[in-house]
Amino acid sequence: MPQFLIKSECINEKTIKIEDKDLYKHIIKVMRKRKGESLKFLDENEIQYETVIKDINTDYFLCSVKKEYKSERKLDIQLYAAISVLNSDAQISSIQKATELGVKGIIPLYTDNCSVKESVIKNKIDKWKKIVLESVKQCERADIPKVFNMAYLKDILKFEQIIIFAESHCDIDFFDYIKENKIDKAKTILVVIGPEGGFSQEEFQFFKENNLPLITLGKLIYRADTALVAALTSVLNGINHG
Repeated sequence: MPQFLIKSECINEKTIKIEDKDLYKHIIKVMRKRKGESLKFLDENEIQYETVIKDINTDYFLCSVKKEYKSERKLDIQLYAAISVLNSDAQISSIQKATELGVKGIIPLYTDNCSVKESVIKNKIDKWKKIVLESVKQCERADIPKVFNMAYLKDILKFEQIIIFAESHCDIDFFDYIKENKIDKAKTILVVIGPEGGFSQEEFQFFKENNLPLITLGKLIYRADTALVAALTSVLNGINHG
């Protein structure tokens, strides 16, 4: 069951009152939820509410809270993803999967071989924020990832541990890398995925000058959105087994 995002001000003791027009329309008119049916809500304090609809009116409805608890559906690490912006469907998929895998933030990167213009990227940020919210609802996350404004490679240097996944010019396999470089949960960790066409020679020089590791995921060549999932999964496994 998807969860719906609410503000704690909607809650009065054991009753939740939904007056938001869009939420009312979606739950009552589109989903056709009826009295006695169950709903899940999450507030800004990461409190999860399991409820049952007790009354439906013309412009609001009420839910009885049957159970409430602090949601634990989030990572306890500061993991971020920087993605060289992809064409529409692949970009949407990347945002959805990064959200499902628990990243704290998503950085749309503009790189030399990026297939999307800078002006287009800047106009898509609000849309991508909405996709994140929908993904949070579907996977019942307790926290909401931040979608940053468009960035360039020079902007990523503020992160404490940066891992560049690139199949060409790569230095080392990921599993060999973590033998020598423990992924530190106390640091801000950034996974970087390049464009479908790969990074440019100038960008590889940038990585070299800043001592950023170039990691391969193995012998197979992935699409960028698939590489993101593989990279994030590898990092999470590396943390858990490190």
